[in-house]
Amino acid sequence: MKTLIAGACRLTSLAALGAALALPLGAAQAAPDYPAKPVRIVVPNPAGGASDVVARLIAQKLGDEWGQPVVVENRAGANGNIGAMVVAKAEPDGHTLLLMDQGSLAISPSLYTLQYSPTRDLAPVSIVAYSPHILVVRKDLPVSNVEALVAYAKANPGKLNLGVTPGAITHLAGVLLAQRKAFTWNYVGYKGGSQVLSDLAGGQIDAAINSFLATYPLVKSGNIKLVGVASPERYAPIPDTPTLAESVPGFVTGSWQGLLAPAGTPPDIVAKIHADIARIVARPDVRARLAELGSEPVEKTPAEFADWLREQTDYWAKVVRDNTIKLE
Repeated sequence: MKTLIAGACRLTSLAALGAALALPLGAAQAAPDYPAKPVRIVVPNPAGGASDVVARLIAQKLGDEWGQPVVVENRAGANGNIGAMVVAKAEPDGHTLLLMDQGSLAISPSLYTLQYSPTRDLAPVSIVAYSPHILVVRKDLPVSNVEALVAYAKANPGKLNLGVTPGAITHLAGVLLAQRKAFTWNYVGYKGGSQVLSDLAGGQIDAAINSFLATYPLVKSGNIKLVGVASPERYAPIPDTPTLAESVPGFVTGSWQGLLAPAGTPPDIVAKIHADIARIVARPDVRARLAELGSEPVEKTPAEFADWLREQTDYWAKVVRDNTIKLE
């Protein structure tokens, strides 16, 4: 079976960054007048979430780099599709950009009737950062690893509840985990991850798959229990925590914060934005801030990003079909 993240997760290395940093001069020469006015980065989620935090970090640095204001505009709703459509229909001149979790973008075509196509109407520019999801359970659930969780679910059919935001990548990750390990749990729907975590900490539900950034503080405080991390390898901030892939080969998921432009944006402008972001995320202060957020820089060229997004869209479409997932 194809792994969850098509190809290998290529987290930023010094060599990869070095290759990216060779681009800015040529890109700047090819797009000498960009940006010619203020740039807005649309975040299709509420303020304070992972996409918003990353966008504001990048916007500040790009504004300093470009000598033009770079503002973040939150356009939340419909699992990110409202804000994404705003950018898809914007003037393709590089002055309106989209920063969002690529999991939502890849899943949406299989779950929603869209007025735009993520792969046709948006031009991938750069994946900025990756943060894994973690599998957590209520603190008194008698399990400490994935295999124990599966055994508990099979011994108590119909009793294990997973808190989800319907249609989110964390929801589909839970579906896929149950499919791959041949067990069932009940899906309890919430409007957002913060509500899921609140009820998990209160013992109203049994388990959740959620972002490391939002979830790990509750693990540290002892309010919930950590079972596994969905990174491709042991994750540096929690090196003693087994990966889910150790029990479920190929199971890798998380939050991939990516920047896109409207389709038709001139390639020289796309190249310039990509190169400038690559240089920014190579800075020690930015890398340190991303680490504080539980994220790691990622380097993919725009072409690699486009291929990856198409592969992810196909992958999640199969998960939706195989499990007959429909949103009510």
